[in-house]
Amino acid sequence: MTVAPPVQKKIVEWDAYTGRLEAVEFVEVRSRVSGYLESIHFNEGQIVEKGALLFVIDPRPFHAELNGAKAALSQAVSMVEQAKAKLNEAKAKGLQSDAQLQLAEARVQRARLLKASNASTQEELDQREAELLQAKADVEASKAEASSAEAAIASAKAAIDSAKASVVTAELNLDYTQVRAPVTGRVSREYVTEGNLISGGSAASTLLTTIASVDPIYCTFDANEQQVLKYIRLAQAGRRQSSRDAKNPVYLGLTDEDGFPHVGHMDFVDNRFNTNTASMRARCVFSNDDQVLLPGMFARIRIPGSAGYEAILIPDSSVGTDQASQFVYIVVDGIIERRSVKLGPIVDGLRVVREGLEGGESLVIEGMIRARPGLEVTTQTGEIQIIEDGLPDDYEPLPREKWVSPETNPPPKSTSPQMPDSATPATNAEEGENKS
Repeated sequence: MTVAPPVQKKIVEWDAYTGRLEAVEFVEVRSRVSGYLESIHFNEGQIVEKGALLFVIDPRPFHAELNGAKAALSQAVSMVEQAKAKLNEAKAKGLQSDAQLQLAEARVQRARLLKASNASTQEELDQREAELLQAKADVEASKAEASSAEAAIASAKAAIDSAKASVVTAELNLDYTQVRAPVTGRVSREYVTEGNLISGGSAASTLLTTIASVDPIYCTFDANEQQVLKYIRLAQAGRRQSSRDAKNPVYLGLTDEDGFPHVGHMDFVDNRFNTNTASMRARCVFSNDDQVLLPGMFARIRIPGSAGYEAILIPDSSVGTDQASQFVYIVVDGIIERRSVKLGPIVDGLRVVREGLEGGESLVIEGMIRARPGLEVTTQTGEIQIIEDGLPDDYEPLPREKWVSPETNPPPKSTSPQMPDSATPATNAEEGENKS
């Protein structure tokens, strides 16, 4: 019999999955406004930078709309000035009416004194009292004119706000006639040629082209319930950090590549199982500087299924199987003994032995067909060959400086709307009102 001691070395159990590559950012480019497609400004299939001009929609109707909105804004500003002038006129009439009222009151008092001393007639008193009533009516009329002018100012200010909103909308629509790349990536073909009428502004808008980012790139895969539970138990026992909390390393190889030359890290684990497939979706991310990884490709990936530990490894050819268990033969003092073993995955071309061997035994690696328990044999020393798979025998979660996940956008500082520069005439009018 050819015998050899089992291999003892530190290993990591790398779990194998098949994943599919996906773009981090994939955008269907659609217009926000409708109109005739005037020109196209990109080469199909090439890399475009964020903000690059892709399409131009005929802007002339939107220029006209913007000019109309600006005219309406100017008209609203003039309405404010006109209402202010009427208010000033009403205030002046009010002062005049107050003066007339005071004079009429004085004349009535004088006429009543004269009448009491029989120095004046009843007719003159009646005339003075009628003048007093007329003066009071003039005062009320002046107040009404002032209130009407103030209401006209408020209405004109509301018209200014409405005109400002129309200007903002018109400027946005005019800006939307230039369709620019929302992300950096590789652009697809043009789905619409120049001269076509396109619809915009809705989910059913005309699809113009698509853009897929290339660096970094995602790889998604599905883990079954048994694997997910294994990761949960390992995390609970403190033997492996959860990929929800740590950026555990991931190794990837394409169909034509030997080993796993691409190194990335875990990026996302879903929050529920898919009830149709009984699996949970997970995602890793890789740098793609050379742009070899393309969206839609299949890939072989390996993620850590354990922490690094000292393991006992034996070749699969030395393992026997019966209906009850798996076993190996060892030689003790020239006599063959049978040992039941509990096996794990294959690492470096050898099978992990979880239970049954301690590592110093003389394991039968050749001649198992002739071996029987209790048989006395002569032995020769052999060697168990390790076939390196290119994966490390230990790992640590990646530090932050090595992360390649896209950065999360910060929250906006303010949600208050900003008025465009074209709305300054109304602002000037309001400043004039404050000064007056």
